[in-house]
Amino acid sequence: MSQIAPKTPHVPDDARLTGQLLIAMPAMEDPRFAHSVIYLCAHTEDGAMGLVVNRPLASPTFEDLLKQLDVVPTPPARQIALCDGGPVDGARGFVLHTADWTGDGSLQVDEAVALTASLDVLKAIAAGEGPREGLLALGYASWGAGQLDEEIQQNAWLSAPASLDLMFDDDHPTKWRRAFAMLRIDPALLSGVAGHA
Repeated sequence: MSQIAPKTPHVPDDARLTGQLLIAMPAMEDPRFAHSVIYLCAHTEDGAMGLVVNRPLASPTFEDLLKQLDVVPTPPARQIALCDGGPVDGARGFVLHTADWTGDGSLQVDEAVALTASLDVLKAIAAGEGPREGLLALGYASWGAGQLDEEIQQNAWLSAPASLDLMFDDDHPTKWRRAFAMLRIDPALLSGVAGHA
C-alpha cells in the first residue's frame, strides 16, 4: 500500500498580505520589531517588504532632510512625519502616501496607498501639493522567501486590514494598541505560545 505525500501548503496570491498591517505580538523579543506596526508594501512568494509606521524619528527633521537633499522651498509649505521604517538600509528613504498623488517612480500598493522613493514626492509636498497624507520612512523591513509566512505561523505577527488614520496620524505611542483594538483583541491577554492541534 503506497503512502500519499502531504502537499506543501501554498498561499494563493489573493490571500497574501500586501496592503495589510503586521502587528508584532506581545512576546516579540527582537528589539527592532517589539511593539511595531508595519505596513506591508509587498508580500509575494519571493519575500516581503514593509515599513514600520509607529517609530517616529526626532532627527533629522523633515525640513533638515529637505535641506540635505536640496529640495526647495525651505521652510516647506507642508511637513510630513519621519519614521524609522525598519532595520534595512537606514539611509534609504521611502514616502508612504495616499494614492491621490503618484509620480513616475511610484508603486501603487493598492487602491488607497502608494509608495514613492523619488524626490518628486518630496518636492510636491515641500511646495504644498502632493498626496493628502504621507510619511517618510528611513529604512525598511524585509523578509526572504517564506520567512514572513513562517514567522506568522510561529505566532510572531498578526495581520489586520490597513487603516489610513492609524498609518498617517501623529499618535505614534498608541498605534500598536489601536492596531490590536481594530481586531478587538487586548494584547495583554495574548499568549506567546502558538497552539498546535
